[in-house]
Amino acid sequence: MIKHYAARIGLRPENVSGHSLRAGFVTSAAVHHARLDKIMEVTRHRSPATVMQYIRDADAFADHAGERFL
Repeated sequence: MIKHYAARIGLRPENVSGHSLRAGFVTSAAVHHARLDKIMEVTRHRSPATVMQYIRDADAFADHAGERFL
């Protein structure tokens, strides 16, 4: 189902999965300064170390010249 809707909106379905959505959520939550325990409530992870592995380039746009329009 995820790949179907990814294709419908113009994404390459082979690059999208439930796992990438989960990692994207965790990363977005971290970028917006969500507390780790609150992220874990949503993702139902038991280990903070596991959640931290999901955070992908959370600081990639920190202090970036295009920060306000990216």
